[in-house]
Amino acid sequence: MLLALLAGAATVPAFAPFGWWPLQLASLALVFHLLLRAGAVRRGVLIGWAYGFGWSACGVYWLYISMHRYGGMPAWLAALAVAALALLLGSTVALGTGCATWLKQRRAAAPAITALLILPACWALSEWVRGWFFTGFPWIVSGYAHNASPLAGFAPLVGVYGIGWIAALLAGGIALLPLTGRRTKYAIAGALIATFAAGAGLQQIAWTHASGQPLSVRLLQGNVPQEMKFSAAELGTTLALYRDLIVAAPADLIATPETAIPLFSQQLPPDYLPQLTQFARQSNSRLALGIPLADGPQNYANSVLGVGASIQPYRYDKHHLVPFGEFIPPGFRWFVDLMQIPLGDFTRGAALQAPFPVKDQAVLPNICYEDLFGEEIAAQIAAHPHTSILLNMSNIAWFGDSIALPQHLQVSQMRALETGRPMLRATNTGATAIIQPNGEISAQLAPYTRATLAATVRGYQGSTPYILYGNYLMLALAALALAAGWLFSAKTAGQRRSAHVAAKTR
Repeated sequence: MLLALLAGAATVPAFAPFGWWPLQLASLALVFHLLLRAGAVRRGVLIGWAYGFGWSACGVYWLYISMHRYGGMPAWLAALAVAALALLLGSTVALGTGCATWLKQRRAAAPAITALLILPACWALSEWVRGWFFTGFPWIVSGYAHNASPLAGFAPLVGVYGIGWIAALLAGGIALLPLTGRRTKYAIAGALIATFAAGAGLQQIAWTHASGQPLSVRLLQGNVPQEMKFSAAELGTTLALYRDLIVAAPADLIATPETAIPLFSQQLPPDYLPQLTQFARQSNSRLALGIPLADGPQNYANSVLGVGASIQPYRYDKHHLVPFGEFIPPGFRWFVDLMQIPLGDFTRGAALQAPFPVKDQAVLPNICYEDLFGEEIAAQIAAHPHTSILLNMSNIAWFGDSIALPQHLQVSQMRALETGRPMLRATNTGATAIIQPNGEISAQLAPYTRATLAATVRGYQGSTPYILYGNYLMLALAALALAAGWLFSAKTAGQRRSAHVAAKTR
């Protein structure tokens, strides 16, 4: 268990900002090797739980910053909450490793069948469960480590969970190496090379195509300290800051971060929004404003308000809300009250919402960690195929100067790879960036600076297989692998029994 715990912690440098992706394969291969030797199902569960705990606790430690430094929660309770979350996330890994160990025992599966069929499939399914269990928290699931590896070529086909499954297949092969002969070692090495070559080849395929005229965009990074963002004494300064950044120059699309305007529209100075609307119409600009919008005393949403010339006001309401930060799970009001988070109980937006029209492009917003859920963005594009640009508006100042910022940028890169569309990111403290459809960052602001990122962006249209099928292709492949593992194990067990009977007869 200690070895598995250390392997989980060692996985974190495989992700941004470090990008040492071979570590992900090596650490998972080590855990798979331990599981191949595990006898009891209980041991398989504990190995997986230890690995998942070390991986999660070290990967999302920055939640402590939001709860303690900005939420005012006592340090011991914030640390305990992070540990509890890591245990919860580790339980999904334990579910996968426990099921794999049970199947191995139940079917007396050979090591090769376990390593190449059962373990990778159970691993992929456990990560998928993590993406929706308790509304989902698929942060740094294994596929994200490969946004810049040759395996990134598989993203438009099977998405981040599918890449995780392929990585688990490779890890299973590596785990087998100490248990096999020379010829099998050569075969495994050849399969590894072929998989990386296939991924590199898939990266040369253009699944989508440029469409329409390029847009001039301005992405605003206000760098407003989190402790000042909702301070009554600083609200006027914040409003003036974003007004000045917006009207500094025209552009086809000007986007602010999430809740850059931290007041309901009814609470703003009477001339604030009219001034911005007038600027947009006179300069032929479109504004995407991050603002909470209230439809009633207890009915308000984390929203994007779109205004511009000759168009009706556009509105997008955040659909996938953050537990404890944006909605209160039943029985946890006391916990949320301890954090003193403003606007902590939002109304959920619709699952499918139309994109924001900007000239001949269609810009689909998502807010903060909504872009962790690639299947939801793919469903949005499938419902609105004319969507040509993705726009993420975030405020990650809650997590201080931590690895949360580059990790979130990596998430957005994966969404660009899956959908074949550029992703624009307008954030408060970083990472404000422009990501091309191939996942490469073409422009980026330095974090924790007050600046504007101005560039020209081309929209893309067309459908990748992931847009069409979402996670279903990965789920089907994992199910087929489990079925094959079950059948091959039965055949192997039958051959063993026949050989045993024959030996006794002789």
